[in-house]
Amino acid sequence: MPSTTTAGVDVDASDASLAMSWACAAVSESSTTISMGMLNLMRLMSVKRRRRQVQVPHDGLIALRAKRKGSPCQQDGDSQSAADIEIPDLPEDIWRLIHSLMPMRAAARAACVSRSFLSSWRCHPNLNFSSEAFGLNRNACGKEELAGLFYSKVDHILKRHSGIGVKKLTIKVYSDYSGKGSSYLNNWLQIGVKPGIEELIISLTQFQAKYNFPCSLLSNGSGDSIQYLHLSNCSFHPTVTLGGLRSLTRLYLCCRLISLKVFGCDNLKLIENEAPNVSIFAFQGDKTQLKLGETLQMKSLCMVRSGYVYHARAELPSIMPNLESLAIKSFKETAFAPKLCSKFLCLRHLSIALIGYFPAYDYLSLASYIHAAPSLETFYLNRYVQNVSIFAHPADLRSIREEQHHSLKSVRVTSFISVKSLVELTCHILESTTSLECLTLDASQTGFRCDTPGSKIGKCPPLDRDIIMEGHRGVLAIRRYIQPRVPSAVKLNVLEPCSCHSTEL
Repeated sequence: MPSTTTAGVDVDASDASLAMSWACAAVSESSTTISMGMLNLMRLMSVKRRRRQVQVPHDGLIALRAKRKGSPCQQDGDSQSAADIEIPDLPEDIWRLIHSLMPMRAAARAACVSRSFLSSWRCHPNLNFSSEAFGLNRNACGKEELAGLFYSKVDHILKRHSGIGVKKLTIKVYSDYSGKGSSYLNNWLQIGVKPGIEELIISLTQFQAKYNFPCSLLSNGSGDSIQYLHLSNCSFHPTVTLGGLRSLTRLYLCCRLISLKVFGCDNLKLIENEAPNVSIFAFQGDKTQLKLGETLQMKSLCMVRSGYVYHARAELPSIMPNLESLAIKSFKETAFAPKLCSKFLCLRHLSIALIGYFPAYDYLSLASYIHAAPSLETFYLNRYVQNVSIFAHPADLRSIREEQHHSLKSVRVTSFISVKSLVELTCHILESTTSLECLTLDASQTGFRCDTPGSKIGKCPPLDRDIIMEGHRGVLAIRRYIQPRVPSAVKLNVLEPCSCHSTEL
């Protein structure tokens, strides 16, 4: 049966009739989009078969008189019968809405028999390009021939699309085409990815060439509206932080991904990863569900997430056995770090920051991390929580019986205060570590200070009197409980509150 490709999809006479029927069906199924009054109107539309002509919106009358073997888009006066549908005259925006609700293949067919639909086809919001969408049988022809058909159809459609109004773009490519697949993909994305797009799905199967997703497309406002981003078998290397993905609620990444860092995406609901080679992951957020998939290759993990100090100690040794660097910032911990037999055998660098008010938090429980990591070289503890001073409860210091550590060389604690469990943790590190070279205890209670050599700060920012006093109590606790336990081979650095704060006491 002869066919045409006016809109990029092969169409015959029966397809045209079916496409116009789809227009009616699309309206009847769109109760959430069109008012009930319009629904009632469209349900009353009768589908009638006539012999001579089809009445279509704003097109006048287009004769379809195509015989079974004739062309559906030609006006042939010799035809004796055809399937014709009578559709009432409606406003243009209603027809555009109807057209947008139709599946892409049906929408393309309708565009072949209606100038109005052909016009709206150039702004069709849902573009789904796959062999299934085009009705291509992957077993009926050779791989190269199939690829040629697929690429030509997508190219034909997108070159005639205005690029305006695209809400969802799906491209599923099953093979490269004469080594030109990457060039084709870049051109297609340039057309389809514009401000207003909400879903972008790129899936490359058996794609031989290494495809680098053009991250620059997501800048300049084009990424602001994206809610769902799906990339499969693509190299994804953003050169700058993609802060424009402010509407992102779901992210799906599969294959070839090595490093992923996600910060400031407060609306993100899910991160699902099936890329087996991810080795670096950094994330900030408490509400996002994480499905990281295979994590055996994970080398570096940075998490800003409440409760993660407990979770990391309990779960990570078994699911990330090759982890070398771990950084955690937590705003809330409801449980202490557990003492377990599991080990971080490859962990060399550990950073933990506790931010908030945890009056009963036991810092000594963090020793579980140190002894679970026999290769640990650096430990950085950043403390911004308020706890009870050792001077308020000057009982004997607790100690933990553990095997000695022979790799830890450098320990740094910032915002050091006189809380008892923090003093106990520091003393425990000194007594159980044979390799320690440097211990830095910063009691300044601020991230920077004006008396640092070369500092361009005229004066430190003002602090509450209670905070300054706690810094001085921290120095007193160091001198009384910690300094006497420091071995001669360990260099002790004590940073007292800045001199400019002493005048505020």
